[in-house]
Amino acid sequence: MNQTVKLPHIEPISIPIEGMTCASCVRRVESAAAKVPGVATSSVNFATKKLTVEPTENFSPEALTAAIEKVGYEVPAGAMQRALRDAGYAAPAADPHAGHGAHDHARQDHSHHQHAGHAAADEHAGHDHMHMHGDATLKRDLAIAAILTLPLFVLEMGGHVYDPMHHWLMGVISTQNLYYLYFALATIVIFGPGFRFLKSGLPALFHGAPEMNSLVAVGVLAAYGYSLVATFLPGLLPENARYVYYEAATVIVTLILFGRMLEARASGRASQAISKLAGLQAKTARVERDGKAVDIPTEEVVVGDVVVIRPGERVPVDGTVIDGASHVDESMISGEPVPAEKGEGATVIGGTINKTGSFRFKAEKVGRDTMLAQIIRMVEQAQGAKLPIQTMVDKVTAWFVPAVIALAVATFFTWLVFGPSLSHAVVAAVAVLIIACPCAMGLAVPTSIMVGSGRAAELGVLFRKGDALQELRSVDMVVFDKTGTITKGQPELTDLVAAEGFAEDEVLALVAAVEGRSEHPIAEAIVRAAEEKGLTAESATGFQATAGYGIEADVAGRRIAVGADRFMEKLGLSVASFAKAAARLGDEGKTPLYAAIDGKVAAAIAVADPIKAGSAAAIAAMKEMGLTVAMVTGDNRRTAEAVARQAGIDRVVAEVLPDGKVAAIHELRAGGRKLAFVGDGINDAPALAEADIGIAVGTGTDVAIESADVVLSGGALSGVADAIAVSRATIRNIKENLFWAFGYNVALIPVAAGVLYPAFGIQLSPMIAAGAMAFSSVFVVLNALRLRAVKVS
Repeated sequence: MNQTVKLPHIEPISIPIEGMTCASCVRRVESAAAKVPGVATSSVNFATKKLTVEPTENFSPEALTAAIEKVGYEVPAGAMQRALRDAGYAAPAADPHAGHGAHDHARQDHSHHQHAGHAAADEHAGHDHMHMHGDATLKRDLAIAAILTLPLFVLEMGGHVYDPMHHWLMGVISTQNLYYLYFALATIVIFGPGFRFLKSGLPALFHGAPEMNSLVAVGVLAAYGYSLVATFLPGLLPENARYVYYEAATVIVTLILFGRMLEARASGRASQAISKLAGLQAKTARVERDGKAVDIPTEEVVVGDVVVIRPGERVPVDGTVIDGASHVDESMISGEPVPAEKGEGATVIGGTINKTGSFRFKAEKVGRDTMLAQIIRMVEQAQGAKLPIQTMVDKVTAWFVPAVIALAVATFFTWLVFGPSLSHAVVAAVAVLIIACPCAMGLAVPTSIMVGSGRAAELGVLFRKGDALQELRSVDMVVFDKTGTITKGQPELTDLVAAEGFAEDEVLALVAAVEGRSEHPIAEAIVRAAEEKGLTAESATGFQATAGYGIEADVAGRRIAVGADRFMEKLGLSVASFAKAAARLGDEGKTPLYAAIDGKVAAAIAVADPIKAGSAAAIAAMKEMGLTVAMVTGDNRRTAEAVARQAGIDRVVAEVLPDGKVAAIHELRAGGRKLAFVGDGINDAPALAEADIGIAVGTGTDVAIESADVVLSGGALSGVADAIAVSRATIRNIKENLFWAFGYNVALIPVAAGVLYPAFGIQLSPMIAAGAMAFSSVFVVLNALRLRAVKVS
C-alpha cells in the first residue's frame, strides 16, 4: 500500500525529474502527475528539469514516483525525500510491526522542520552531484561517438568530395568490406552513446506520446535500417538506390550529444542564482552549551541557542544580539555595500558576514524559517513557475511532434512517388525528423524565467508568484504607501533651531531629560537623538503633562517646558521670533514644537518621518521608464504633499483610512490602468492584494509577506524599478526565444522536406539538420543568459 503524507499545511513540492529532453516530455510528466490522487496541480519547468506539485490530503510520494516512472522518466534516488523535507513535510517511515493504520498517516517531524533550513542547499548539492555525474557520462559518450564517427565520416564523405581518395579507397578495400566497417562503427555509436535516444524515444512513440527522443530515434534508425538493407540485402533495393547512410546516423547522434553538452553547460550558468544563495549558508555555528562554546553543524542550532560570532565569521541563523558590537556586511539582503552597525537588541540575519568585532546573539529563526531559506524557496518557486505565455507554447508542442512525424511520412511517400530514388525519399524524411526536434521551443520560456528570476534575486527582488514576472511588465502606474515605504517609518529629530543665547546641545540635553518621562513616539525620537550625540542631563523632577498642549519638568534646577505653539501662548510666551523657521518647517510638512527654558522660548524643534535615502532617485528612474507614480497615505495632506515634493511624486491621495486604500486604488486604476501597489506588507495587506501587482517592502527578517506578489528583500525602492526592468527584459527575451524557436522550424522544415530541390537541386543533409537543431537550443539558452546583466537603478 502506498504511504501517505498528512499535510499540516499546503506547500508546493518541487522534485527533479530525469529523462526530460523536450517540451513534449513536459506535457507527459505534467499529465501523469496531475492524475495522481492527492495532487491538486502539477507544473514542469523544462529548464530546471523539475516537477512542482501542489499536494492535498492523502498525498502519496510513492504514487507520484510510480506515475512518473510509468511514463518513462525517473525521480533520482533520495530526491523525493529531499523535496518533502524542503517543503516542510516528513516522509513516513515504514514500520514492519505496525498495522495498516501506520501507513495511512504520517505526522510532521519537528526535527525535520528544524533541519530543513539546509534542505535547499542540500538539494542543490545533490543536484550538483547528479549534474556532475550526468555531465561526465555525457562527455564520455560524446567522446566515444566522436572518435568512432570521425573515421566513418572522413572515409565516406572524403571519397565523395575528393576523387583521388575515392580511387585510393577502392584500391585498398572493396566497397562491401568498407560497408561492413561502416556498419560496425555505426552500430557501436547508435547502440552505445546513442542508445539513450532509443531507450526514451521508442517507448514514448509506442505509447502514442512521441517526443524529441522519438524524432531522433526514428530518424537515426531510418538511416541505419536503410543502410543495413543496402549492406546485407542489396537485392531488395533498386540499383540506383543502393547507398548507405551510416555516416548520417552517427553524425546525428554525435552532434545532438554535442548540442546537449553545450546546452547543459549554458543551463548550468543560467541556474547560478540558487548556487550563490545556497553558498551563503554557514556550515558550522559556535554555540554555548553547558557553559562552553562548541562548534556544531548549523542545522543542529535550535531556537534559544546563544551563538558566538567572531571577526570574519558568517552568521549561521537569524536572531537578536545579546551583547557585543560589530559591523555586519548585509549586502546579500539589503544591497547596501556599507556594513550595518550591530549592538545589543539589533537583528542579525543568517548568511551575512561579520567584520571586525564580535558579539553573541540569541537564535530566533532556524532551519527553513531563516530569511535565507525563505529567499531560496522564493527564487526556486519563481524559477519553476509556469507563466501564462507558456500555455500557448504547451498547446503548440502538444501536437507538434506527432505533426512532424506525419509530415516526415508524407515527405517520404511524396519523394518515393515523384522523386529520383528511394534513398532520396529516406534522406528527406530523416532530415525533417531531425531538424524539427522541439528542444528550443521547450527551453524558450523556462530558461528566460530561470535567468530573469535569478537576476532579480541578486538585485533583492523576489517574485513570490510566477505570473507576476510576466504581468509586472505591463504596469503603467506605481502607487506607494508613505510610512515605512517612501519614508523610514520611524520618527527622527530633523530640526532644532536654537534662539539667540542658547546652545543647541544644551537645549537638546534638557529637552531630552523631560521627554524621557514620556512614551510618545516624538519623545522617543528626541531622546534617541540626544543619546546618539552622547548628551546627558540630570533626571527630570516635578513632571507635569497638559493634555493637548505639552509637558513641563525641572532639570538641574531649571524649568523646562516643551509643547506646541498654543502651549507657549498658554504660558504667556511668544514664538514670533521663530516665524520664519516655522514657515519653512511647515512647507516641509513638519509641525514644529517649542522648548522654553526658565520662562524664555529657547528653540523650535521638528520631529518627522524622513524619506529613505534613494527614494527620490528610484522614483525618478521609474518616471524615466514611462511610469506614472502616485502616493496614498493616511497622513494629513500638508505633510503628505511635502513628502511627495521631496520624493518627486506628482499625484497624492491623502488622509485615507487603511480600509480606504482599496477604494483609492480603484479610483487611480480608472481608465484601464494596470497598477502596482508598493507597501510595507503589514497594514497594507488589503491594498497589496487588491492591486494588479502587490509589491511588499521586506524589512528585517520578515520577507514571507503572503499578500504580495513581489517582495523587495532589502527595502530600497530602487528594487521596484529593477523588478519592472527585469520583468520587461524577461518577457522581451522570451518573445525573442520563441520567435527564434518557431521561426527556425517554420523556415527549415520545408527546406528539409525538399521544397528547394525541384528548382535548385538543394537537399538538406540530415547531418546539417542535426547541427542546426543543436545550435538552435544553444542559441536560446545563450540569449536567455543576457538577462544576467539587467539593471536600472
